[in-house]
Amino acid sequence: MHVTLTVNGQPREADVEPRTLLVHFLRENLGLTGTHVGCDTTQCGACTIHLDGKAVKSCTIFAAQAEGANITTIEGLAPAGQLHPVQEGFWEKHGLQCGFCTPGMIMNAAYLLQVNPNPTDDEIKHGLDGNLCRCTGYVNIVEAIKYAAQKMRSANVPR
Repeated sequence: MHVTLTVNGQPREADVEPRTLLVHFLRENLGLTGTHVGCDTTQCGACTIHLDGKAVKSCTIFAAQAEGANITTIEGLAPAGQLHPVQEGFWEKHGLQCGFCTPGMIMNAAYLLQVNPNPTDDEIKHGLDGNLCRCTGYVNIVEAIKYAAQKMRSANVPR
């Protein structure tokens, strides 16, 4: 089956098996390994990407279902050589330990700040529902997202 889509601003196309999950297409066909495979059952959120501007778990979507879509992965979240404010927040506030969940957390947090530029702690926690971290205890992740929200509001960063 032939798939044509836009990934990180670049038109991409490939032939895939009809049962190929989007996460595997991104990693294996396109070499975008920042999108992690954690569970293949939509439980952990490590595979979160933006599909047509919305945060989705790419392990529950077939590549063929993304036909014509606009996809952003962690590799395309910020311009080359720069950090998105959420990425910077994770760095500054030590929002990661092992890093396995981090790309999915960042992609989900970036979407959260798109739809809610000034979230409360509870709104951040609710917004991260479905993204699991086994290392941090989430305190610094919440702080990282608050840092990013403040920075984005101060700088009028486009969402």
